[in-house]
Amino acid sequence: MRTLGIDLASQPERTAMATIEWSSTGAKVVDVRTTVTDEMILTELRMADRVGIDAPLGWPDAFVDIVTAHHGHDSTSENDLFAEPGVTRFVRRMTDEWVRATTGLVPLSVSADRIAYVALRAVRLLARADGPEFDSSRVTGTAVEAYPAAALKTWGLSHNRYKGKTNYEVLARLIDDLRALAPWLDFGPHRALCTSSDDAFDAVITALIARAAALGMTVLPDAAQLSVAEREGWIHVPGTPLTALAPG
Repeated sequence: MRTLGIDLASQPERTAMATIEWSSTGAKVVDVRTTVTDEMILTELRMADRVGIDAPLGWPDAFVDIVTAHHGHDSTSENDLFAEPGVTRFVRRMTDEWVRATTGLVPLSVSADRIAYVALRAVRLLARADGPEFDSSRVTGTAVEAYPAAALKTWGLSHNRYKGKTNYEVLARLIDDLRALAPWLDFGPHRALCTSSDDAFDAVITALIARAAALGMTVLPDAAQLSVAEREGWIHVPGTPLTALAPG
């Protein structure tokens, strides 16, 4: 199995990508890159069995509805949509609320935060990747939505405080902790980059999430949630310990 993790940003300069090759005896990080273009992503995506992308893959239904109504000068629909107090439904997807309730973490809003720029790049990439060999489902498709912080927290690892240029020692310890739980994961020569770049590290975690999704080890929406998740996207949070991903 070959899994690809993409820590997506709106521009190539802050985008990282990692590939893990899985065999019966172990898992090897075979490639980690930073400053990643669309063409680089598409080339690797087409060679991967499963892909994790750290980016929203859809927008809240209510946000789409209100923008559509406003665009069409449909004040009746606008008034109906605003009849319910509050704006949470416009800025939080169902999956965002599920992650908050499940992990205590609050994903950035795709309709109210700057991550919208990242989502637009993700949509562009997935549209270009679509084809006979690519499953475009936003829940169980070839590419799944990943949230590294939620995975790290679920696996009992530090999920914050490792970001930024002044936290290299924290990031190095986090990689040590990850390897203690997953001694079968070989960073090889790419450990140095993952220690110096939290984007690169997040790409590796996203590739691990892709493996969890491929093995059916992430939590999926229930029957009542599925149709909304197919429109809005679904964040894949591991439902098993990291050790469950071990080869063999």
